[in-house]
Amino acid sequence: MQKKFIAGIVLGIVALVLVLAAVSHPGGRPAANSRNKGEVGIIYIGGVIANGLPGGAAFADQVASEDIAAALREAARDPLLKAVVIRLNSPGGTAAAAQEISAEVERLRASGKKIVASMGDTAASGAYWIAAGTDRIVANPGTMTGSIGVIMERYDLQGLYEKIGVDTETFKSGPHKDMGSVSRPSTSEERAIFQSMIDDIYNQFVEFVAQGRHKDIAEVRTLADGRVYTGRQAIELGLVDQLGDFHDAVLLAGSLAGIPGEPAVVNLGPKNIFRQLFGIAGANTFRQSAQPFLPYTGEAGRSYQLQ
Repeated sequence: MQKKFIAGIVLGIVALVLVLAAVSHPGGRPAANSRNKGEVGIIYIGGVIANGLPGGAAFADQVASEDIAAALREAARDPLLKAVVIRLNSPGGTAAAAQEISAEVERLRASGKKIVASMGDTAASGAYWIAAGTDRIVANPGTMTGSIGVIMERYDLQGLYEKIGVDTETFKSGPHKDMGSVSRPSTSEERAIFQSMIDDIYNQFVEFVAQGRHKDIAEVRTLADGRVYTGRQAIELGLVDQLGDFHDAVLLAGSLAGIPGEPAVVNLGPKNIFRQLFGIAGANTFRQSAQPFLPYTGEAGRSYQLQ
């Protein structure tokens, strides 16, 4: 009985190792004869986009910008990869994280490789920020995209603290060091400071979209009121280039890169073993763990702080 138990444990460990290898290297590289004509790399961005340690978003519905940036750098170094498709299924995230990924997208394009954004269910706000810097954008007719804007929120718990008898005492080095405190209302001067931050990030967003989509800034501002568009509406407004699914995006990337026929594809990640194995995701984890007063580019109607 004991030998059978030990054998079962060993077999279980072997099976787990095999599964880990499979999810870390799904399908491996294509056959050599198909690689010679060039490959298309696939990078997945799912969930809220934020800065974080590489691989550190395994147990949350979020993706670390460092993981995506690393995958883009890997694509730039690989001579067999001629193009990349970024598969987006995200309501947005922090502005800085979107900018870091966008910077790597620009470096990849500068290396001579083509990059296409493929929009799934949602590719809004920070996700659209990333898409705007690619060579082409492909969306489904029912994709939720756009949401070009910025939002910042804070809690005001002063009334709750009074009810439960909690008081706070603050010692600070300057008048604005405790801006955003939940134990008191914001002053008019603090509100003006926060609004200036929102306006600045919003202007950066609009300018980037105008540059990436080859549009006048004034035209983008008329579209950038925070609203979400369907894929079909977005193509009429010039926010996306083509209606189609993920496969259409792969074919387009191959065509732009001059790859004849059906291109071979390679999964570049992010290679998050725990997420691929268990599908663990907590919709509210990022909100709870984030700094309470950080601007976000989240989908309209969601509770993220920047939209």
